[in-house]
Amino acid sequence: MGNSNCHNHLGIPRGKGPHQVGCTDVMVGHTVQGSFFRLYYPCQPSENPELPDWVPCKEYFNGLADFMKMKRALSERIFNYFFGSYKIPAAWNASFKPDGKYPVIIFSHGLGAFRTLYSAICVEMASQGFIVSAVEHRDESASATFSFREHTEPGTKKHVSCDISKPVSENLEEDWMYYRALKLGEEEIPLRNKQVKQRADECIRALNILIDINSGKTVENVLQSVFDLSTMRNSMDLCKIAVMGHSFGGATVIECLCKEVKFKCGVALDTWMLPLKDEIFPSVKQPIFFINSEKFQWIGNIIRMKKLDSSVIARKMITIKGTVHQSFPDFTFLTGNWIGKLMNLKGEIDPYIAMDLSNKATLAFLQQHLALDRNFNQWDPLIDGKDNNLIQGTNIIIPQSSI
Repeated sequence: MGNSNCHNHLGIPRGKGPHQVGCTDVMVGHTVQGSFFRLYYPCQPSENPELPDWVPCKEYFNGLADFMKMKRALSERIFNYFFGSYKIPAAWNASFKPDGKYPVIIFSHGLGAFRTLYSAICVEMASQGFIVSAVEHRDESASATFSFREHTEPGTKKHVSCDISKPVSENLEEDWMYYRALKLGEEEIPLRNKQVKQRADECIRALNILIDINSGKTVENVLQSVFDLSTMRNSMDLCKIAVMGHSFGGATVIECLCKEVKFKCGVALDTWMLPLKDEIFPSVKQPIFFINSEKFQWIGNIIRMKKLDSSVIARKMITIKGTVHQSFPDFTFLTGNWIGKLMNLKGEIDPYIAMDLSNKATLAFLQQHLALDRNFNQWDPLIDGKDNNLIQGTNIIIPQSSI
């Protein structure tokens, strides 16, 4: 797990921090009401570690096809051809590295995504000394996810497609949930508001599981795993917890801050504000950092972000020049320029430069508001947009009549 990036080939960048990164999957409670997340953490160094597939199994390709309104059979072959061989640069089930108490980040994915699609961000944060829980949401906003149901028919074949996600119990079988599109005539705002509330609850549930692990309670992982969660006892600084997310996950960040004071601050990447009700904004008392792309935002969305402005609580916003909405998920690193720009997965800026700016600005903000004793303050100017590739605030011109 070296720290150098090679931009000449496609792949998810490795973490640049001092720690090597491990990851594992945790599912607590086998039903859809349980919790499911990918856990990234500083790990013990090892030679030739096993790296997990970026897309865990074909059902996720099917879900992406549904989300993009493509035929499953064809798209599975296309997605598998383009993305099937990519690995996440984190050692699968590697031994945890005790090193004092690590701060914690809960990460929320965007609409049509799932737990592994923001690996570049999560790996970088873990390499810099954070424990990161990337939640897979079960509100029908993920392109695909699964839980388990009890298997009651003897003699029938049980299909398990995810080798890394086999259940501990013999009598459980996968129960897949795919993205739910809006129904004909259905209003979007009530659905998305209901979903964002569930998403926030799922983030809080994941945090509570980490709190249990930290306290030494026995946490039963439904999935077969050689990773020993008990090795993480007393490893987390529970006074230093942040929530982070992209798009719908950015809205989830704000809903989480409203619902749970244990989250000390939030980083909202290119937030989609539609799911949120304005009435919750006064209840959000923690600092928020909005990091926006240049091409996604519009007047109405920015006006709603500005409603969270405060004279006493840090509310910061920057825009990364040359970026698109998909500059934050991993796709931006896995497609060549032609296809990347055709499918709007790449902006005009080098994706490595854009991600580096976003991550460094995030780390500087987290140091300020989690009171970290690190050297992330070297990137403090980025929080105020002081870089040739950044804009302080927004590139969107808001008419005076709208303010």
